Parts: sequence; structure tokens; C-alpha cells
Amino acid sequence: MTSPHPIIRLEEIRKSYFMGKQALPVLKGVSLDIFKNEYVALMGPSGSGKSTLMNILGCLDTPTSGRYILNGKDVSKMQDDELADVRNIEIGFVFQQFNLLPRLTAAENVALPLVYAGISRKERMDRAMTVLEKVNLTDRSHHKPNELSGGQCQRVAISRALINNPSLILADEPTGNLDTKTSIEIMDIFTSIQATGNTVVLVTHEEDIANYAHRIVRLRDGVIESDRRRVAEPVA
Repeated sequence: MTSPHPIIRLEEIRKSYFMGKQALPVLKGVSLDIFKNEYVALMGPSGSGKSTLMNILGCLDTPTSGRYILNGKDVSKMQDDELADVRNIEIGFVFQQFNLLPRLTAAENVALPLVYAGISRKERMDRAMTVLEKVNLTDRSHHKPNELSGGQCQRVAISRALINNPSLILADEPTGNLDTKTSIEIMDIFTSIQATGNTVVLVTHEEDIANYAHRIVRLRDGVIESDRRRVAEPVA
């Protein structure tokens, strides 16, 4: 069941980039509520604004105007150092490119966010092994990224996103570099993550991947074109 209070509230979010004195509007008044334990896919063609919206949702960028309330905090006017703290505590990121450090083992990559929190190495490794178990990868915990398949690397990245028990999992084209079979395995993991109580927001251009979500929000030309909840169960 979802909470009656949104974990994400966007109020008339606008974002423009400037070339000299000329403003180029990308988001043109986006309002959206996403609730705890929802599974939402953001879709849209190139130039629709979905990447810009993802960056704002992830506190990687700030809006030109409007309000963004994340888990009760107004993050739309925060400075960079404050946004960094919010990212570390509230958001777990999963990217298309995995973004793993090549010299670290899988477990060390997973534990990396805990280093910045000042947690002891033993506790970091214990927690890393716990989340690696959730994605069935404990047997590869001592392997480095170049010794893992693409799907295994993405499982490591998902584990790293979960390590701080964040309010929100934000996944940007998480199957973009994977074959069909591996993509299905990765999406099954996201389904399991959401089923255990996490909120998942997925950015994708692939319809079959979006259909795993329970709600699909489509952007076009900087505005929300449609916001549809799926009636059927997600793809098995």
C-alpha cells in the first residue's frame, strides 16, 4: 500500500538553460506526486525533458523555478553541499554505465557510500554482503568489475544503491547496456526491491522495460503528456 503523503512532490517545475541572454526552456511547468512504495517509469522522446527531470529528481540539478519536496524537505533551493548530503542519504542511483571503480572488488564498490559516512570497514563489509545477498551475488563479492558480466556489474550497482537504505531508488536506463535475458533478470530485481517497500523511479525509452512499472509518466516538449497507472500486474 502507498502512503497518503508523497515522497516526491513537484510543483510547477521549470528549467531553462541559457545561451548568452537567450533562455532555452526545457521543463515548462511539471507538477507530479510520487508516493512511497510506488514504481514509476518516466518516458519520453529525445528532447522531451526526461533527462533534465531525472537530474532534478536526483538532486544533481536545481530547477529555475518551482518547488521540489523530497521526503518532506524542500530541496529546490538548496546549495550544492546540502544537495550532496540529500543525495547520500535519500537517493540510491543506478546508471546505464554501472559507474563501478575498476580497482575495487564488488563488495568494496557496494560499500563505497558508507566510507563517506565514516562507518568502520568491518561494518561496511558486513552491510555490503547483506545487500549482495539480495541480488544473489555473494559468491562474486571478491571479484573486480572486469571479472564480472554486464548483468553482474549492474547487480553490484543496484546493491550499492541500496546500501544506505535510501528513500528513493532512481534508475536511469538501467538495462541500456544489457541483452534481453539479462535485462529481464535485472528488472525482476527491481520488482523485488519495490515489493519489499522501496520507491523506484525508472527512466527508460523502452516500452517493454516501462511495463514493469505500475505507473507510466510520459513527457513531451517539457510537459507531462500522460500519467497512467497500469491495471494489470507488471510483467513476470
